[in-house]
Amino acid sequence: MLNLLWGAMIVIGVIWGAFHGTLGAVTQGVLGGARDAVSLCVTMLGILSFWSGILEIGERAGLLEKFSRALRPFIRFLFPGIPKGHPAEQAISTNVIANMLGLGWAATPAGLKAMEQLDTLNEKKGVATNAMCTFLILNMSSLQLIPINMIAYRSQYGSVSPAAIVMPALLATSVSTLVGILAAKALERLWP
Repeated sequence: MLNLLWGAMIVIGVIWGAFHGTLGAVTQGVLGGARDAVSLCVTMLGILSFWSGILEIGERAGLLEKFSRALRPFIRFLFPGIPKGHPAEQAISTNVIANMLGLGWAATPAGLKAMEQLDTLNEKKGVATNAMCTFLILNMSSLQLIPINMIAYRSQYGSVSPAAIVMPALLATSVSTLVGILAAKALERLWP
């Protein structure tokens, strides 16, 4: 459906430009947008590579395990149905740590692994469990201490102070995470 919407907007834009005699401006806009997209992708690829490498170094150095141990009480509170030592705990912890560092792309593989591991505990295949829903909410609200992506975007587009987004992002993601967790726990009581 979304493809149809975007396709229709592109076709309408081209027809509008041709009808009003501004097809050259439409072409320049397309080429400029493509150039900016490639430039942004190259910038983000560098940032992705750097932080994924840092995350890998942290994992090999045992830092992720230490952070996971620090998060374990929080994980146990949110996901009481996960047996101790289950691989889902580690995957959830890795996902949360990556999200806190603003590394959404690095959090994705851990998030997928966490969902796979949570599904192994699922008695009703094809139906999301409370733990799966809670994890999804936690992942979407994405508490971020350092919003790396936003800082990179702001830097790429010439912001005078790219890091000025840190406090507002921390506040917004803290509130969204808290509200999400409270809603998940409240709904868990309604539909056990």
